[in-house]
Amino acid sequence: MLSLSSVSKKFSGLKALSEVSFNVESGAIKGLIGPNGAGKTTLFNIITGVFPPSEGTVIFLGEDVGRERPDRIARLGISRTFQQAFLFKSLTVWENVMLGRHYRSKAEFFSCGLRFPWARREEKMIREQSLEYLDMFGLVDKKDRIAHELPMGEQRYLELARALATEPKLLILDEPTSGLNDNERAGFQDSVCRIRDMGIALLVIEHHMKFIMEVCDDIVVLNFGVKIAEGTPKEIQNSQKVIEAYLGTEEEIDY
Repeated sequence: MLSLSSVSKKFSGLKALSEVSFNVESGAIKGLIGPNGAGKTTLFNIITGVFPPSEGTVIFLGEDVGRERPDRIARLGISRTFQQAFLFKSLTVWENVMLGRHYRSKAEFFSCGLRFPWARREEKMIREQSLEYLDMFGLVDKKDRIAHELPMGEQRYLELARALATEPKLLILDEPTSGLNDNERAGFQDSVCRIRDMGIALLVIEHHMKFIMEVCDDIVVLNFGVKIAEGTPKEIQNSQKVIEAYLGTEEEIDY
């Protein structure tokens, strides 16, 4: 579904990524881990069109999207969440999800303004479908609350519902369990598996190792912008390069 080939990124001479290559298969959950500053979010920003790669290619469903605009990439079927829950916090819970759903609507400004019958029908459908996404995460009874009034765990679910409302084929999650307690994290893990069962592939950055090891089919590890390992969770756990990246070599550890 997604293929990265020798992707590099430079910022004013600083090389944030260096020749990173890996694939994400349809229906898979792929993990992306590494110490702080490893280049993980930079890579996500390249995939979603926030900025282009300095070198290399990003192929999604057979199309090179490395230099496409974010809105074009979203329409092709890539949606994402962010490290901090990024919501329209002055809007209601329901309105946040409807904004995601409107991304797939066909009615134009004048059609909506003039209240043409087919535009009204589409709006009604958007409202109903948005409720279905809220129901997936137990938020229907809070649909009329202002988004910023929700606790952090429910804000995470709301951001996930809005991302799903865009009908993605690939969903990218950037530290989705940040700020969650153990019970909330376990619930979020179940949600990720349900999304995969819907036929949506996922690419996940996460610092919580128990979560990433339990939910992912395979994992890529970055360190200082370089891919140092790729494999199953068990292979990653036993990789000496990965252990050294997180803990340092024996000579570097200060006992």
